[in-house]
Amino acid sequence: MLITIVGATGTGKSALSLDIAESLGAEVVNADAMQLYRGMDIGTAKLPVAERRGIPHHLLDVLDPSEEASVADYQRDARAVIDGIGTPILVGGSGLYVSSVINNFEFPGTDAAIRAALEAELEERGPGILFARLQATDPEAAAAIGPHNGRRIVRALEVIELTGKPFGAGLPSEASYWRPTVVIGLRSERELLTPRLDKRVEGMWRDGLLGEVAGLGPLGVTAKRAIGYAQALEQLAGTMTEREAIEQAQALTRKYARRQVSWFRRYPAVTWLEAEDPDRLQIALTAIAASTAAAETSSGSE
Repeated sequence: MLITIVGATGTGKSALSLDIAESLGAEVVNADAMQLYRGMDIGTAKLPVAERRGIPHHLLDVLDPSEEASVADYQRDARAVIDGIGTPILVGGSGLYVSSVINNFEFPGTDAAIRAALEAELEERGPGILFARLQATDPEAAAAIGPHNGRRIVRALEVIELTGKPFGAGLPSEASYWRPTVVIGLRSERELLTPRLDKRVEGMWRDGLLGEVAGLGPLGVTAKRAIGYAQALEQLAGTMTEREAIEQAQALTRKYARRQVSWFRRYPAVTWLEAEDPDRLQIALTAIAASTAAAETSSGSE
């Protein structure tokens, strides 16, 4: 059984994954795209090794910040890791990354000519016009990707042109799960989550995000545009004050959380837990046990 924990940033996914892992002897597989990067710790809220309770964590710190993450590569690597774990827990808020693993989804190939034309347009005109085109052809993908990630916008438009189908076609569907899966979702009311996110961003600056960014060396396009890192770079360059950088990062974090909520709300058969519920661990364990029993019954009847 693949246990998957999803939800917006700041809802406590890491803490719940540790509690479940301790209860079941499980191991954690990261599904946060930015936590794949070495050295990007403060701005991604990456759990320090000392706080992982001795539980093995996989697919953290596997890319240099100068490299570009690929969802297709991640799907391959994550599934290989999961196949080698007795009880895996997939944890993260990057919707497409999670969906690429849990669903039977094959990534279309690429077309050099289409890709080159789209990248040239991105370079010449910026992401705005391309994003508007994506909104018109695949609003769900546009909502998940956002208006600033030019690389993913280009990829989505390339897939649409190649296949004639929405970029997110087939995602997600319980009937198309890659393997037996139980999905646990964490949610929090906006009036509780928003101040928590704002404080988290302020804490990143207080904990030394500027120093972390200054020490990373050359950043690739994806890392350079990550929320918090982009604003820290602006501050280091002198084009933003610290207050402006923090406020912009807070606003973008709130928007990102709303996109995450929209993405994961489409998932079928999720056991939704309130982030503040003191009984969330027991509810999650009950859901996992029920799903495991159902999967075993189904397998035995085949």
